[in-house]
Formats: sequence, C-alpha cells, structure tokens
Amino acid sequence: STSECLHTLSPSRLTKTVLSRFSLTVCDIRRWKSTRIEPDNIDLLLENLEQSNGLSLQSDENGGCNKKSVILVEHRNLNPETELKRYFGARAVLGDQRPRQRNRHFHRSTWMTSPKDSWPRFSRPGVSMTLLESKNGIQCFTFEHSRDYQQVQFKFLDAVESMDPNNIVALLQLNPYHIDSLLQLSDVCRIQEDQEMARDLIERALYSFECAFHPLFSLTSGTSRLDYLRPENRAFYLALYKHMVFLEKRGCPRTALEYCKLILSLDPDLDPLCMLLLVDFLMLRSREYKSLLQLYQDWEEHRNLSQLPNFAFSCALCRFHLSQQEDLDPKEAENQKKLADQMLQSALIMFPGVLMPLLDLCTVQPDATVTSHCFFGPKSQIGQPPALAELTALYVGRTYALWKEAAIMLWLEESVKEVLRRVDSKDSFVEECENKRKQRYQSAPRNIHRHVLLSEIKEATSTLPLDVTAQPVMGFDLLPPLDSVISYTRPERQHVGASNESTLSLFFRSLLPNFNLQEDEMGVARAGQELNQEVNRLMVAMRDMLANIRFQEPPRDDDPYRDDEEWD
Repeated sequence: STSECLHTLSPSRLTKTVLSRFSLTVCDIRRWKSTRIEPDNIDLLLENLEQSNGLSLQSDENGGCNKKSVILVEHRNLNPETELKRYFGARAVLGDQRPRQRNRHFHRSTWMTSPKDSWPRFSRPGVSMTLLESKNGIQCFTFEHSRDYQQVQFKFLDAVESMDPNNIVALLQLNPYHIDSLLQLSDVCRIQEDQEMARDLIERALYSFECAFHPLFSLTSGTSRLDYLRPENRAFYLALYKHMVFLEKRGCPRTALEYCKLILSLDPDLDPLCMLLLVDFLMLRSREYKSLLQLYQDWEEHRNLSQLPNFAFSCALCRFHLSQQEDLDPKEAENQKKLADQMLQSALIMFPGVLMPLLDLCTVQPDATVTSHCFFGPKSQIGQPPALAELTALYVGRTYALWKEAAIMLWLEESVKEVLRRVDSKDSFVEECENKRKQRYQSAPRNIHRHVLLSEIKEATSTLPLDVTAQPVMGFDLLPPLDSVISYTRPERQHVGASNESTLSLFFRSLLPNFNLQEDEMGVARAGQELNQEVNRLMVAMRDMLANIRFQEPPRDDDPYRDDEEWD
C-alpha cells in the first residue's frame, strides 16, 4: 500500500530505488524533486516515470508498434480494487479500510497481493531470484531454491507420493510459505468448494514469490523472462494462472486479463501455458475490443492466429460488438458489420466443427436445413483431426455463454445460411480450407495439452490423446517439458509398504494400473467406504490449522525497520 511504501522508503532511499528502476533524465529528476509527493500519488509517480522513459510502449525499427506492446502490463490493473472501483465506486469498495490500515503490522509493499493480518508471520522461505543474462534489452531470470528449501521440497514430493493430504498439511504447518504445498492444498480446498481458502492460499504463494523478486525484475516492462524449462519457475506460472481464474470467477475479467498478459509476457515466444488460447476470451469479457483486434493484427503475421479457432471466431464477434455501439458513425458501423460478416463466414468455413457443439451448449435448436447438411452435420465433428478437435472443444466449452445473446444468434444464423450457399455453389475457399484442415492439426504441442488440463473444461479434456491421459498428472507441475533444465535432483527414497499407508492413500493407490487387486482387496473396500469421512475430517482440520497458525515472533529491537537493508 501507499502508506507502507512511505514507511519503507525514506526520500533519499526512494530516490535511489526509483533511479535503479528507471533511467531518469536530469529534467525528470528536477521535476520529481520539485514536486511534493503525496501518499496517494506514489503509485502514479512511478507509472508516469515508466511511461516517460518508454517502458510502457516499445517501438520497432520501422517506428511502428512493437508486436509485444499489446501485452504490456500496468501495475494498477493488477489490483482487482481498480476494477471494482469502476463498477461500484471507491467508497463502496474501500469502506472503512483506511482507518483500519493504520493499526496493521508492517509489511513490505507488493503489487500482486496484499498481505493479510490472518497470515502467518512472513520469513524468507528460501526462494530467491537470479539474473541469468541480459541481451538485446531482454533480461532472463530464474528462481532458485536454497539448500533448506530443497529439503522441504523433497519432503513435499514424499508427501505427494504418499497420496495422503494430511502429510502436506503437516508440512505446511511447519513451512507456511512453501509454495508447492500452498498450490496443492489450494486445489484440495477448491475441490471441496472452499473457494475463499483456496484463493487465500494462492495469494500467499504469490506474495512469497514477489518478496523474492530480483531488483531488476519488472512486471510491467515486457522485457523480463522466466524459462519454463526450469522447475523452480513453473510454480510462479501456475500461481499466476490460478489467481487469474479466481479473479475471472469473482467478476473481475479486466484484472484477470492483466494477469493473462503478464503470464504471456514472461515467455511470449514459447507461451508454455498457451495463453493465446485464453486472452481473446478475457478481452471479450472485459470489452477490450480494440485491444483484441490490435493483438490479432500485430501477431497474425508471425503466429498465424487465424489458424486458431478461438481467434477466428472471437475476432468476428469483436467486430460485431463494435458495429453495435450506439456512438459509432453509421458508415463506420456498417463497415464493422460487413467485416464481422466476412470474418464469421471465414471462421465457419475453416472450422465447421464449432457450430453444432456451440448451438448445443447454447440450447438452440438449429434449422433442419443446417442439421441435414453434410457440411455442418456429424461428419464435421467426426472427421476433425485430433488437435483441431481439442482446440474446438476448448473454445466452445469456454466461450459459449458469450454467444447466447439474441442479436448474436440472429447474426450467426444469417452467416450460417450464407456459408451453406457458398458451399453449395462450390466456392473455392471451401475446398482450400478443407485441404488446410487435412494437412494441419494432426497433433497438438505439449503446451496446448497443458492448457487444456489447466482449463478443466470437460468438453476439452475428453479430447486429450492417450499418451497424455495415460501418464500421471501432478497438479503442482502439469506435463513438465521433456527437455527440463534440472538444477538439483531428489535423493532416492525407500519404498514404503502398504501396511503403513493411510486409508486415503490406499484408496488412491487402488486407482493405479499396477495395483494388486487380490492382495489389497479388503483394504480397498474399507478405504472406499471411509474415503468421504476422512476427506471431510481432513478439510475441517486443515481449515482450523490454517486459520489459527501463529508463530512466536522473535523479540524486536527499538528499530522496527531493521531489515531496511534488503531494499538497497
């Protein structure tokens, strides 16, 4: 918060911090020194300095907009309160928050999450960040684990292999900021529909990460990279993704979009979580129509976004929304509508397998001429290449609610009729698209499978290939890259016999393909009967433990800010 920032940084130290983050000109420094800094203006000052030094917008050699500029992040948009204030006003959002903040304990200022008084006292868990290289204006960073943290990580992996969540709870009680434990237990809480606790655990993980940031690491410059090949970095990606999902479900799509752009900016070339399959949805949800079209225009040449069903349909829908704006010039509205028609027809011809599942989820009964036509009939789904079926199911399952509006359905109906007319008239574009579908989309890359697993959209997960579904999937490290860069290895551990397993562990082990049915038949039956009871006991105990963790604070000296040297 702003008040905490003032306590943490004296004017001289604030000057030093700002200068280390931004290359200021002499005029900038004079202007800053001559301006009185009010507490509420610190954040605005830092953002203005970013913009004045070209960090908010990058240009290419030709003077045009850089292809990555549309994914740059703004600090203020990472805070859901910014979006909620636009909806409900500052008074409704903040309430009596300011007076209460005066009595809060000292915390370091962070951008992504605000520490809560109910959290355990923060102590560095052993995670740090290192700058690997800086080249052509791009800085590559990586998180690192201390020796003590590595030992905790080994214990966590042992707890995961035991398939007993009690062991993870016990580990988190001793290490309240161990990141993978927080992520894993967040999933358990979410499955048990304890959304508040699940969200709180993710926020705690993000806070732990942000406290470990390198001084040069920036969330907003668009030039900081994290390699997903390194296991230490993957938890940060996953924590950001899960936090983004919670924000979208809470009705903060604009804030969720900012986190989506942040994830994409960490590695825009490889896109390990395949955020390009999601960013269009969030832009439509937050009504960032021009940003979506700008992204499509900037990235189409080098990423072929038109070959992704989500961009083909979402950009058409985006044009339609623009054409319906009341303050638009009539000629411009007509032009936007014409472009929307063309884009939707092209999308339907290229991806005919989208229509029927989309109408089905929208509970719309199509005309008999559509269902009986071979172009949109069952053949359009059955004949799809595997990767295209995966992309189609993902898009439909995620965005069908955006198509339910009556005006949109009428527009879709008109476009479908025009497409069938073009198909019957042997339009050459129809044959061209059919050839493209046959040649492409045979197999999806690993990052698309990873995204589908993260999405938990049942229509999409059912299309995953056998080589993905047959392997064990760990929630804290979904489909790790096959060429991972390993910095430390886990020591071998002895196998623990079944006699030492808990009821819950025995039940889960029965789901594995190598389980001996005759040997453990009685134990599994007993485990199945007691599963719900034990899970419920675990959740009650875990919520009670997490809500009441308190650590004895070490004695403080007279200077409550003795750790200020960490900011240097």
